[in-house]
Amino acid sequence: MLDDFLIRAALAGIGLTLATGPLGSFVVWRRMAYFGDATSHAAILGVALAFGFGLPLYAGTLVVALAMALTVAALSGRGHAMDTVLGVLAHAALAFGLVAASFISGLRVDLTAFLFGDILAVSRTDLAVVWGGSAVVAVLLIWRWQELLTATVNEELAQASGQDPLRARLVLTLALALTVAVAIKIVGALLIAALLIIPAAAARQLARGPESMALAATAIGAASVLGGLQASLNFDTPAGPSIVVVAALIFVLSLGVKRRG
Repeated sequence: MLDDFLIRAALAGIGLTLATGPLGSFVVWRRMAYFGDATSHAAILGVALAFGFGLPLYAGTLVVALAMALTVAALSGRGHAMDTVLGVLAHAALAFGLVAASFISGLRVDLTAFLFGDILAVSRTDLAVVWGGSAVVAVLLIWRWQELLTATVNEELAQASGQDPLRARLVLTLALALTVAVAIKIVGALLIAALLIIPAAAARQLARGPESMALAATAIGAASVLGGLQASLNFDTPAGPSIVVVAALIFVLSLGVKRRG
């Protein structure tokens, strides 16, 4: 079964939604869309460094994505305007990554795949990394779910309950960096944030509570993957962007549904 590239692509995409569904819900609740953009854009610099120093792709991407996420979290905690910090770092990291990639022989040709994803080229090894990374993110979020939820609703309430909002932010930072690292080859740096945000935004229109929203976002993400792959096959369109287009169409349809309490 895994010899079929479409099966591998579908399994990789569905595996990724195990992380993007619940994590994307927190990104929407905490208004961290730009945070996701900054982290995912930095992943291109990680790709360039991984190729330049002969490191495993996922390792280089994870290190840089994590460094970017921690940097943004530290700067925002010191009172810097969040949107300004994210805007500067996101675009600077992407530019540095593109410039660094231009000096590496052979990477220019492959750069489009890392920008927009190449889910149809997912190997069995990639499949194992995606499912393993997504499983770690999902378990981490489930383990700290109540603490993350309380800190998201009200940080003062979380502190009064003996919880640490800083630890909650760190958990989300780690989860986001790991998700970006495993997603870079599937949907690409420019589309990761879309896969995080759009299914969660659509699920928000349909869900009755936090848990049901996370599950709905995962289901919508999986449906977007399958629908996007089918559209790519039928219309010969790029697979990664097709997945995001399907997710966007589902979001538009969700706007016609009366939001439940």
